Amino acid sequence: MIIEQLDEKFTLHRLWEQSDPEAYLDAIAPRIRGLANGGHHVINAALLDRLPALEIISCFGVGYDHVDAAYAGEKGVIVTNTPDVLTDEVADAAVGLLIATLRQFPQADRFVREGKWRQGAFPLTASLRERTIGMVGLGRIGLAIAHRLEAFGVRVIYHSRTPKHGVGYTHYPSLIDMASDADVLIVTTPGGAGTQHLIDAQVLEALGPQGVLINIARGSVVDEPALIDALQNRTILTAGLDVFEDEPNVPQALTDMDHAVLLPHVGSGSVHTRNAMGQLVIDNLTSWFSNKGPLTPVVETPYPSKND
Repeated sequence: MIIEQLDEKFTLHRLWEQSDPEAYLDAIAPRIRGLANGGHHVINAALLDRLPALEIISCFGVGYDHVDAAYAGEKGVIVTNTPDVLTDEVADAAVGLLIATLRQFPQADRFVREGKWRQGAFPLTASLRERTIGMVGLGRIGLAIAHRLEAFGVRVIYHSRTPKHGVGYTHYPSLIDMASDADVLIVTTPGGAGTQHLIDAQVLEALGPQGVLINIARGSVVDEPALIDALQNRTILTAGLDVFEDEPNVPQALTDMDHAVLLPHVGSGSVHTRNAMGQLVIDNLTSWFSNKGPLTPVVETPYPSKND
């Protein structure tokens, strides 16, 4: 659907189909005014400097840490993403992953399929009951998760750089302090240099032996070797992960662990939501080239710009 609409509305250059993408890019670079980016390719300063006519980068996804948005802003290039349209889907996935991780539903499924039920009952599991949920970040997705968790009767607290106005959850300026008071950490904060390995060995130790880590944000936010060590040594109870540091390459140490739940980055992975995300990519480009401005510019490239 996305490719067809791009073909219909614009002159589409399929860089991914070229046998020599670099040579092809050199040939078309002076004419490129817009980029539709699926999130799999890094758009850094070097690439931006090769595209002198570039006006807009329309990103597929709410995260855009693969784009040097600050440098794009310096060059007058608008960057857009796809917020809101995936919020509910990712929030649903996060709650589902939390329950599946605590109650070991994937393990129970394997237990039945492997015929082990005939030999005895599946072991009792941990529970969501009486847990305190610590949200690492309370943006659109974090708030949607927190609102869903209220229905389960659990306490929700959160850590962010500044308190969120208009919410009743307790704010923790210190992540370590929140981890000490929480039984579950759900990571929803953006990726990038500012949150690189935010969840480290010290945070995991503070979370404690009954603690659960859920990450549906970016793999870079979690120190993966420290997490592996914490899981192996039972520093924390378990983890549910939808994202990893080097996707799709998941460490063997994680895949060998039966008490962790691992998903292949499917938080927004429904037909409905991916179509909505793709449509917003197209709508941003269409609006821009119709001289109506971008629909969802990121904070680094506001529209109109401060200089306008």
